Amino acid sequence: MQRYEYKVVPAPEKGLKTKGVKPGAPRFAHTLENLMNGLGAEGWEYIRADTLPCTERAGLTGSQTIYRNVLIFRRGLESDTGETAETAPDPILIEAMPDLEPDHAGETAEPDATPDTPREDSIAAQ
Repeated sequence: MQRYEYKVVPAPEKGLKTKGVKPGAPRFAHTLENLMNGLGAEGWEYIRADTLPCTERAGLTGSQTIYRNVLIFRRGLESDTGETAETAPDPILIEAMPDLEPDHAGETAEPDATPDTPREDSIAAQ
């Protein structure tokens, strides 16, 4: 069975200054690219980005809901057999695979019947 560990990191809110990268969208994309490549080098696989609600304090007694953007990564853990999640077969894919053997449930011919022997239902129809 595959086992993963997950890492959730806050998505960058603004791009970091980098020499040779223009401000705006290119700078933000470069910052995101560096974050993802850094985690990828550590073995983390990017899964998706989510926006989730977070309740935080506002003032002395109040609270407010703020939505946070997070990036979700995963990497495989070794199983008892020594397989990592990358080398082990995916159980969901195995269950979704069709059977390779033909289904004989719809066949009506008896296994002992020969083609030149008339069947009982064809004799009764005459």
